[in-house]
Amino acid sequence: MDNRKFLPYVIGVIAIAVIALILSNSTFLTIKAGEAGVLFKKFGGGLEKETIYGQGFHVVAPWNTMYIYNVKEQTAEESMNVLDKNGLSITVDVTVRFNPFKEKIGYVHERFGKDYTSILVIPEVRSAVRQVMGRYSAEEIYSTKRAEVETNIINEAESSLSSPKNNIQMNALLIREVVLPENIKKAIEMKLGQEQEFLAYQFKLEKEKKEAERKRIAAEGEAKANEIINNSLTNNLLKMRGIEATSDLANSTNAKIIVIGSGKDGMPLILGNN
Repeated sequence: MDNRKFLPYVIGVIAIAVIALILSNSTFLTIKAGEAGVLFKKFGGGLEKETIYGQGFHVVAPWNTMYIYNVKEQTAEESMNVLDKNGLSITVDVTVRFNPFKEKIGYVHERFGKDYTSILVIPEVRSAVRQVMGRYSAEEIYSTKRAEVETNIINEAESSLSSPKNNIQMNALLIREVVLPENIKKAIEMKLGQEQEFLAYQFKLEKEKKEAERKRIAAEGEAKANEIINNSLTNNLLKMRGIEATSDLANSTNAKIIVIGSGKDGMPLILGNN
């Protein structure tokens, strides 16, 4: 039996299979969650910057190209050497979180391509870090104003990255580590320790001052009360109080001994046996 007559059919089947495989890869595609696509039409006007394809199944003509972008928040880490305002060299490790604006990925693709992180994001972040840290001393960057430095870097980087020509959203920037020359680090740590000791001493002094003030006020109040009492105890008042007490004792049913007072204003003293 001559099988050569079936050869054209076999070749045809193989060709169809190859074409179907090619079409399945370029024509039928799925955009996953957290992704977005922008289409390049080879024969129909080029890149469709304003049309963004969302997640799901899409059919694309085989001569067109769909560029799929990750539009979720992404993280990049960078280590760099910067100079503080005094010219001291500092090594800084930073982490930046960002994502492209989903509705603007066509413009990102046209200007930077899919490697926009290394072409745009990292250089802009490095520039912002150098500019901001150049306005602070090593001590401020290392400890006292670290949060302020981070905020200012975010503000400067964001103003550039989120501009209409770049279309990148800056979400956060964290200073992971600040590496100083060892002698500078020890000097700063010693100074900070001394400042903490001074603050503790100031707190102790302030506490003692407040306690002394409290005691002074209490003493003045007690002295004022005694003065008022002394001024109110006139001879006539004391005599009247004595008469009242004597009368009460005399009218009681308890057995008692009466001692006659001496002097002009002497009051009788009544002593009871109960």
